[in-house]
Amino acid sequence: MNTQTATLGIAPGDQARRDFATISLIGLAHGTSHFFHMLLPPLFPVFIREFGLNYSELGLLVSTFFIISAIGQALAGFLVDRTGARPVLFAALACFVLASAAAGLASGFGGLLLAAALAGLGNSPFHPVDFTILNKRVSQPRLGHAFSIHGITGNLGWAFAPVFLIGVSEASGDWRHAYLGTALIALAVMGVLALKREAIDDSQGSWSHEKAGAAVLKDEHPMAFLRLPSVWLCFSFFFFGTAALTAIQSFASPALSSLYGLEAHATAFVVTGYMLCGAVGMLIGGFWVARSASLERNIAIALAIAAALLSLAATGWVPPLLAAGVVALAGFGTGLAGPSRDMLIKRAAPPGATGRVYGTVYSGLDLGFAVAAPVFGALMDHAHPGGVFLGAAFALVLAIIAANLVNLARKP
Repeated sequence: MNTQTATLGIAPGDQARRDFATISLIGLAHGTSHFFHMLLPPLFPVFIREFGLNYSELGLLVSTFFIISAIGQALAGFLVDRTGARPVLFAALACFVLASAAAGLASGFGGLLLAAALAGLGNSPFHPVDFTILNKRVSQPRLGHAFSIHGITGNLGWAFAPVFLIGVSEASGDWRHAYLGTALIALAVMGVLALKREAIDDSQGSWSHEKAGAAVLKDEHPMAFLRLPSVWLCFSFFFFGTAALTAIQSFASPALSSLYGLEAHATAFVVTGYMLCGAVGMLIGGFWVARSASLERNIAIALAIAAALLSLAATGWVPPLLAAGVVALAGFGTGLAGPSRDMLIKRAAPPGATGRVYGTVYSGLDLGFAVAAPVFGALMDHAHPGGVFLGAAFALVLAIIAANLVNLARKP
């Protein structure tokens, strides 16, 4: 019998079922949060046509979402550590319902800005919530796979959003109907989590090492973790990695159209392809991280693959349809790095400060989106589509450097 399950008095088979239930439900919640990252971008062409917006204004919508999410995420980490993760999770999903309503009723830029703000507020608690529940309820042997599934479901949420929003808009003939659909999705997920709420109760099932760590940390100031260089290097890693992702999510389709002359219908689902390739990469990465001692090497190899592919797309030298495929395939590299990335942060987090550390580190993700979106939007407005892919590749190189510095910062 596993030492941890024996300590808690749980039979291995029962613990496996509990682990899988928790992993599945948190995966569903995480996929929903990533779906709502894409609440607005798939319909950017519609907003340009309907409201006369430009790419810089659309980038500002993305920035609004992620600035609010970044601030909220850092604060949510403290809230989760104090009050528990589960009630915060339900409040976040309620914000997604309100964001859908605001988007569906929008009559111009102001309404879309409100929708972005509400969606950002809803998104803010998810990483401290998710990782607090996973670290407390999932046994150590399955934790790497839990991180892998967590990342995969996030990518699937990103991949599904353009298909759903564009598909419903075109099928119904009215883009506003798509936002009725997103509201129903958030309500349905809330219903499922409410029915299975025991499996996501982070007040129960904490492993002995988490309890011991929390006892040690009790004597420290709540902000003591901010003195750790590894925390800020992980923050930087997320900032640069997400800047690259922003380029793909928000501007890959118009950049490919401009650079290679592809029709919009041929590039519309490049983001979906990128995310699906990322999901495959994360699945493989979950096994890779379990068999590799060097997380930093994993990250460097995986992100270097993605950076090379995006640099190739930036040249304009490859055949048009192949260029779209190259961009989508780059998602495999970023996905492959995902489980190693999450395990890297776990190592950087002092025991008992899970919510605070994940909230702070993942706010780098939100700030990466917020800062990069208007930059890449300006590149598009000034007719530099190749700069979108080249800038994304450069950001991945900076992420590699930050990840490798984390290891040095941990050494005495």
